[in-house]
Amino acid sequence: MQSIECACVGNYEVKKSKFIAHLVPITEYKGLQDKLREEHPKARHVVYALRYINEFDQIVENSSDDEEPKGAAGVPSLNVLRGQELVNVAVVTVRYFGGTKLGIGGMARAYASAVKEALLVADIKKYEKEFEYAFDSSYSDVQKREYLLNKLEIFQVEREFLGDKVAWKIKATQRQLEELKVLLTKS
Repeated sequence: MQSIECACVGNYEVKKSKFIAHLVPITEYKGLQDKLREEHPKARHVVYALRYINEFDQIVENSSDDEEPKGAAGVPSLNVLRGQELVNVAVVTVRYFGGTKLGIGGMARAYASAVKEALLVADIKKYEKEFEYAFDSSYSDVQKREYLLNKLEIFQVEREFLGDKVAWKIKATQRQLEELKVLLTKS
């Protein structure tokens, strides 16, 4: 399985219809469809497809045709995500109608092509399951802990400054956590 860490955009045009596919990590999906509707008020359709791994390690999939003919937009987009074995991602495609009907097959190919264009510029990474981990530090060790986390490329970090300590919550892969635990015991 694979995933992406940052958003990217792919464009595809056929018979004057424009398809703009926004491929994003699943954490950036919430509200994206509404945001794109506001940014593209003249667009006819804003279609989505998503795949993510839930808390039971199951792949959850969903898609919407947004009033396009059933199965002509969301499912072809979802099939591209499946074909690339992408998880924890969503794609939202904005369509501007060019005046010429594409037919169901033409529309399905166009939506899939827009997603494929986004994949061409995407930074695809191997998916690794992430785990939550919590630890405490003193105020004087905050910079040292930040240095260790950056060194290990752990960027999902929350910290809370309490009365006598700093409480840290992070999300990282098993390998990153093992390395961090070793480094924390040394410092």
